Amino acid sequence: MKYEIKGDPFPVVICNLDAGEDVKCQKGAMAWMTPNMDMKTQTGGLGKMFGKALTGESMFENIYTAANGEGMIAFTSGVPGKILAVKLEGGKTIVAQKKSFLASSTSIEMETSFQKKFGAGLLGGEGFIMQKFSGNGDLFLEIDGSMIEYELAAGQVMLVDTGSLAAMEGSVNMDIESVKGGLGNKLVGGEGFFNTKLTGPGKVWLQTMPVSQLAEAIRPFIPTGR
Repeated sequence: MKYEIKGDPFPVVICNLDAGEDVKCQKGAMAWMTPNMDMKTQTGGLGKMFGKALTGESMFENIYTAANGEGMIAFTSGVPGKILAVKLEGGKTIVAQKKSFLASSTSIEMETSFQKKFGAGLLGGEGFIMQKFSGNGDLFLEIDGSMIEYELAAGQVMLVDTGSLAAMEGSVNMDIESVKGGLGNKLVGGEGFFNTKLTGPGKVWLQTMPVSQLAEAIRPFIPTGR
């Protein structure tokens, strides 16, 4: 599969498939395609349906196959932001925020990822439940706002504000750390009580405008009625 990512701030990934090649996507992600793209909808089994429900994803996914020659299909992001393309191979895994899956090769597997430390999950900003992707192929994830990538060395630490973690390689450890300073800092500092603590080695992808913050930013401008 060959692909290119275009558009800003509502990006699209345009995938060009060889004859017989297929790609899967989240429900409603398809924007346009050539007429020879055949679609089928599947669940992947009861276990996967349950996991998708926990992470906020649709319990169904669509698989598109290029029939009778090469085909093209495009997938669009649902919020202003970026599309992160990751090549999975050699046992590499990606752990991402809930509802981040956009599309992937059909060889990519998605499962529910429960944070090892209960406190890290509940207080670290991304919730106790995340998504884990493995397999061999191309993976496309939705990022809220702009995207910044860091590669952490072994033992290197990055403190991340609530909601700013979009994705990380499976080798990165996630924990929580209390905001430094006294109670006053935590109550009136506007940064909450905890930060997400990421420890390398591995890549992390951070987002500048989590959709929850975007909703809060535009809320004052939304009419509430007569």
